[in-house]
Amino acid sequence: MDMYPFPASSQVSAFEKPPMTFPNLGEILVSTGRLSAEAVGRVTARQRERGIPFGAAAIELGLVTEADVHAALSRQFDYPVLSVGDQGADPEIVAAFEPNSPRVEALRKLRAQIVLRRMSNPFLRTVAIVGAARGDGRSWLAANLAVVFSQLGERTLLVDGDLRFPRQQSLFRLPPSGGLAARLAERGDKGAIQPHPRFDHLSVLQAGIVPPNPQELLVRPAFAAQIAVAREAYEMTLVDTPADETGADAQLVAATCGSAIVVARRHASTHKRVAALSQSLRDAGVAVIGGVLLDF
Repeated sequence: MDMYPFPASSQVSAFEKPPMTFPNLGEILVSTGRLSAEAVGRVTARQRERGIPFGAAAIELGLVTEADVHAALSRQFDYPVLSVGDQGADPEIVAAFEPNSPRVEALRKLRAQIVLRRMSNPFLRTVAIVGAARGDGRSWLAANLAVVFSQLGERTLLVDGDLRFPRQQSLFRLPPSGGLAARLAERGDKGAIQPHPRFDHLSVLQAGIVPPNPQELLVRPAFAAQIAVAREAYEMTLVDTPADETGADAQLVAATCGSAIVVARRHASTHKRVAALSQSLRDAGVAVIGGVLLDF
């Protein structure tokens, strides 16, 4: 995955976060059902006897697996990752399942560029992920970028604005209920959007039932109002969009968000179409903050 080009931010403000407090590893293993409360004493005794960490002692006793301890440590350090086989998300969410892979490191670099740019432009808190053609990886990038932002501990919202071929519901294994289309049509629950059960800092607003009038819904004032609320309530909001080849939806969403990342796929996307999309976004007043070239 290649990224280009992100002009450097001219101002970077220093800030501090309050000190982190870490829950007990044993408590996490017990609360997640990986270790029985009765076994904690045995693990503690082995830990003292051998002079090894609690997790290593539990593994040595055969009470938990390395994956169990890794997942518990991730929760302890407020860094949500998932064990292989976890049904809470699709394996395509590599930021959760393969946090040490080169692809995820590239996502962190992209995140860092956005964070730097965002310090001087609050509109970069709402970013549309756009692409020219279907299959270029917009939904993949939106989902994984949302996860890496949530791993920072930031309040992150992922909105599935693709009301034609939505994917975020299946990627995050969400039950069919409500969704953006119902909200825009004033047919659904307008209560608070709840965090994803596997990612404490990530909320996902799925598309919901595919409507017969997606573009008409997205131009309603209700969508702009949703984005305005998100800009105030969340530190980062990412909006998945339909391919530009299917209509003007993506450009409308990007104009409402105020900024966009353009996605292309190596050996699939044409330079001419990607360049035309980028220029049309700029002509509409959208800040195109960078491009991402996916090569897998």
